[in-house]
Amino acid sequence: MATESSRGLSDHVRGVTVTTLACLAGVTAAVVSAIVFGTDPSTVGTTTPLAVVAGFVIAQYPILYALRVDVSEFGIKDNLYVAFMTFALWFLSYTVVLSTGVSF
Repeated sequence: MATESSRGLSDHVRGVTVTTLACLAGVTAAVVSAIVFGTDPSTVGTTTPLAVVAGFVIAQYPILYALRVDVSEFGIKDNLYVAFMTFALWFLSYTVVLSTGVSF
């Protein structure tokens, strides 16, 4: 049986919530990066779109708290997971947007 955390979410629901939000934040960060920095080939060499990813990683914690996920219980593994999943989905989505030349 799944254990209940102090805020009332089971471990499974907590994991699905964190993963879903991290993935959606990564895809949204890719769209925002494309809108703000454009999709021309010159943006490939810059690292400034990473600031958008960092902002989306940080913005997830208040959202997780509002969704009743106790972020005070997050260890280093949980924090790295959120950052990696957000970065990975941003990287894949932004690569597709840059490769296809989609304009927003």
